[in-house]
Amino acid sequence: MRILYIDIDSQRPDHFGCYGYHRNTSPAIDKIASEGIIFDKVYTPDAPCLPSRTAFYSGRFGIQTGVVGHGATAAQPKIQGPGRNFRDTFDDQGLARQLQKLGYHTAMISPFGQRHAAWHFYAGFNEIHNTGDGGMESAEVVKPVVNKWMADNAGKDDWFLHINYWDPHTPYRVPEDYGDPFKDDPLPEWLDNDEVIARHMKAVGPHTMQEINMYHSNPSPEYPRHPGKITDRTSLRRMIDGYDTGVKYVDDQVASIVEHLKKAGVYDDTVIIISADHGENQGELAIYGEHGTADDGTCHIPLIIKYPGGPQGVRNSKLHYNLDLAPTLMDLLGGEKQPLWDGESFADAITEGVDVGRDEVTISQCCHVCQRSVRWDKWLYMRTYHDGFHLFPQEMLYDLESDPHEQNNLAEAHPELCREGQWRLSRWHDAQMQKMALNSNDVTDPLWTVIREGGPFHARISDGTVPGQPNGGVKGLEVYLKHLEDTGRKESADELRTKYAERIARASHGAAPKLQKA
Repeated sequence: MRILYIDIDSQRPDHFGCYGYHRNTSPAIDKIASEGIIFDKVYTPDAPCLPSRTAFYSGRFGIQTGVVGHGATAAQPKIQGPGRNFRDTFDDQGLARQLQKLGYHTAMISPFGQRHAAWHFYAGFNEIHNTGDGGMESAEVVKPVVNKWMADNAGKDDWFLHINYWDPHTPYRVPEDYGDPFKDDPLPEWLDNDEVIARHMKAVGPHTMQEINMYHSNPSPEYPRHPGKITDRTSLRRMIDGYDTGVKYVDDQVASIVEHLKKAGVYDDTVIIISADHGENQGELAIYGEHGTADDGTCHIPLIIKYPGGPQGVRNSKLHYNLDLAPTLMDLLGGEKQPLWDGESFADAITEGVDVGRDEVTISQCCHVCQRSVRWDKWLYMRTYHDGFHLFPQEMLYDLESDPHEQNNLAEAHPELCREGQWRLSRWHDAQMQKMALNSNDVTDPLWTVIREGGPFHARISDGTVPGQPNGGVKGLEVYLKHLEDTGRKESADELRTKYAERIARASHGAAPKLQKA
């Protein structure tokens, strides 16, 4: 059997036609979906990129591997200690290695391991093609590598190929000569609203309307599709159209891959899996063009599976994690679930179309904010430990059926549901710590490591100038607070100064852990 895994960075499910989008962004992907199964409620347990892909290939939650961040200690896997064997856990128990054991030739077309110094990402792969620009390459750079691999290998048997596309990821980089395919299409109805725009203009924090490029509003001439800020429907359209054009550009590549498989005579016999590392907030929590929270906008991902001989045109409505795919593939291929895996198989959904899955999922984010959230029934309960300068309250609660874009926080109106959400989180956390005590070299929750080291990497207060910070530590934060004042948000700037006064003082006087200087 052949297995093709198409990994589209920052891909929201609801910007595919097969998930109900009103724009024709994904005709090739929609066709594949009609020949397989659409999973409606799949989540990455740890976001964004590095934690998610680590969870996917390790089959484990970030709290267990230690990889929950983009920098400092929590971007590195935990040391295994004296129990480490000749090969480490990522190789010994990772998904790619299990496929090798079953006789699969494992291949990858992705720069991701180098982008995040995530060398464990390559564990278990026979063949790695680094497309060379650390995730800034557009699909026309990836395409010739894919074409050659397909020409050389598509007709062979027993291969697993992971292809990574980046075009929906900011900054939007589809070549200008591709045109503007959605210039005449309406915006998403809920965003095409002056009241929403006016309210979001007041929001603070990285990637809000007045600072699309994290901590400033400066556009980049190199990326004309990507605005520096949103002030009206015209600039909002530029943002959404830029994202959707990236989605369509990748869909064109998928159509090309389908033709390769058909030309080789293996399309009908190839498992095709289309998914993402995370989604992309486009107005959720008033954030645009970022995957920086533990919410539905960031952690909800697409999953489409075309399985030879499996059901067609079926939808699965249950909750799943992306790391559930590892034990699922083992069930389908006759392999073994590994002892440390946190996933649950949903093989019956693929072979029989049975609507199986989980009743709840816990999702985490420690790169831009520190949050943990739980999704059950129609509810999303979010708990914030570090707000990443967004002034989020400690508790948020959203009804995702009536408010899928998270505009109305119901925490104060439903304290009983907040208590239930906190109970569900505590129950999950207790189980994770018990598992850690039995299997890990330590009993450290990496979320608290992130807090101790100055906060999430992209909103860290320290005494050093570190890439990824708001222009660098305390001084950079002051620059950002001045920017808030200059853009009519002085009250929020004052609130942030008060909220982070102790941390700023400690960092300024060297009490925070010293990090590398630029």
